[in-house]
Amino acid sequence: MDILFSVVTLAATAVFILFISFSFFLLRIYTGKSLRSSLHPPVKGTVFHQLFYFNRIYDELTSYAREHPTFRLLALSHSEFYTVDPRNVEHVLKTRFNQYSKGEYNCTIVRDLLGDGIFAVDGDRWRQQRKLASSEFSTRVLRDFSCAVFRRNAAKLAGIVSEHEMGKQTLDIQDLLMKCTLDSIFKVGFGVDLNCLGGSSKDGTAFITAFDESNGLVYWRYADFLWKIKRLFNVGSEAVLRKNVKLIDDFVYQVIRNKRKELSSQVHCSDKEDILSRFLAESEKDPDKMSDRYLRDIILNFIIAGKDTTATTLSWFFYMMCKHPLIQEKISQQVRQVIDDDGCGNVDDFVGKLTEEKLDKMHYLHAALTETLRLYPAVPVDGKCAEIDDILPDGFKVKQGDGVYYLAYSMGRMTNIWGEDAEEFRPERWLKNGIFCPESPFKFVSFHAGPRICLGKEFAYRQMKIISMVLLRFFKFQMEDEKQQVRYKTMFTLHIDGGLKLRAFARLVSS
Repeated sequence: MDILFSVVTLAATAVFILFISFSFFLLRIYTGKSLRSSLHPPVKGTVFHQLFYFNRIYDELTSYAREHPTFRLLALSHSEFYTVDPRNVEHVLKTRFNQYSKGEYNCTIVRDLLGDGIFAVDGDRWRQQRKLASSEFSTRVLRDFSCAVFRRNAAKLAGIVSEHEMGKQTLDIQDLLMKCTLDSIFKVGFGVDLNCLGGSSKDGTAFITAFDESNGLVYWRYADFLWKIKRLFNVGSEAVLRKNVKLIDDFVYQVIRNKRKELSSQVHCSDKEDILSRFLAESEKDPDKMSDRYLRDIILNFIIAGKDTTATTLSWFFYMMCKHPLIQEKISQQVRQVIDDDGCGNVDDFVGKLTEEKLDKMHYLHAALTETLRLYPAVPVDGKCAEIDDILPDGFKVKQGDGVYYLAYSMGRMTNIWGEDAEEFRPERWLKNGIFCPESPFKFVSFHAGPRICLGKEFAYRQMKIISMVLLRFFKFQMEDEKQQVRYKTMFTLHIDGGLKLRAFARLVSS
């Protein structure tokens, strides 16, 4: 009886402690948040409520935004603002740029994966990376080199699709596109022939798997209030993340070592085509400022920019092509018209005709890719942290330390921004007399906006156009299962959950 009494007493004590802890936890969340003040956005819950709808989080946030264009979720020490108001987006990303930063809250969450790379830092480190990257992206050498790489990998991708077509096999287009764009960013960015698409790089395949899984695990931290404890004891999702980051680090550090050896054996390296060589040249000037760890962070940020964003957009693009076969056919016809195809069925000859001048004439394709980004932005949610108290253009007060996030995924579905057909895939909305007409970057925020607008925007469009033109010239695509419910996977970039299984059919050369 004494033992039973002791067990019951301990259990009751534990329950009481948990109750007190939970009560204190709730008190911390709701205290000092001006819950009923009209000067602050309405509260739709806490950041921890995201656990309940994590797998459909962007649609849940969209439903909130339809009711309240700006709303809040509460965290322990601050509020998280979410907005679909273009005025607020411009205010945070441009007008008051210096008063909003990434914030320690966001940096702490992403640091294990992205470190001090360009997407995770502010101030001098951001300016340093931005300056170097901007200089590199503006060179004709890199532009010509990247086009050659994109054409070569697009031809290789077409060959793999052809093998599936002849064997009457389904293909996971997202998986192939991820490998294709990874090969491209490693060659353009780091001068490395990875050849994941060819299947010869087992280390590269392991890297891409670890990197994609880490992307999702890091994003999970926004909903998992126990992640710091799990990281401390190296258990659960944090143990998996640590293992993946170790694999990623080993792979990237080897890339850096190999590149250093390559450059040290060359007398003249000022005309090197890849981006990493330029950063390594900077590291020679100041090794303390540009350590291997810092180079590792820069590389991973370039990868998430050059692989994930392009591959995910193209994956959703081909999904849209399957759902809208008339649009798929219209783009295929435009390809033949612009390229002035002479009926040659050779892919290598065809890619040789994909000059910059020809790409610029593909207005309908450009509109279709942009329409894909409007509905399926590569980065569905992004934002900043307020460094000082502020008032947004819609009149709501922001306190120092609050996060202000713009919902690119939701904005693409707002009828007050895009009209009553906002949820319809309609490339024509971007065209005037057949010519592509861009919208304000604060309305169409897929490439960010303001001083931090994406430097690789034109590179992304160039690669997406080349791949799309090659594949749609030689193949028609259909979904393996027309009834499949295609969903996204919740992570920093908008992957299709479980991939996208398609069937490819060869187009007649004379068609």
